[in-house]
Amino acid sequence: METTRPTEDWNNPPVRREENKKVLAGVLGIVLGGFGVHKFVLGYTQEGIIQLVVTLVTCGMGSLIGFVEGIIYLTKTDEDFYQTYQVGKKGWF
Repeated sequence: METTRPTEDWNNPPVRREENKKVLAGVLGIVLGGFGVHKFVLGYTQEGIIQLVVTLVTCGMGSLIGFVEGIIYLTKTDEDFYQTYQVGKKGWF
């Protein structure tokens, strides 16, 4: 007769549904927000191109949008960020 050992669930990290890109998108939004890199990381290609064009047309003033978005990303909780920007696909702010 074979005996089974109890599983050690406390030692296993929780499994995420999908990678949370909060920190990466937030830092890139602050550092390279004018180029829309944080949008491309989240999979928002159209919004990233718009961000880049706005920054070029406004001679760099459009990069403030990326800076503000980076701060917003980093101040949200992990779950709130995931639900809002990765599941809900909210493109702006």
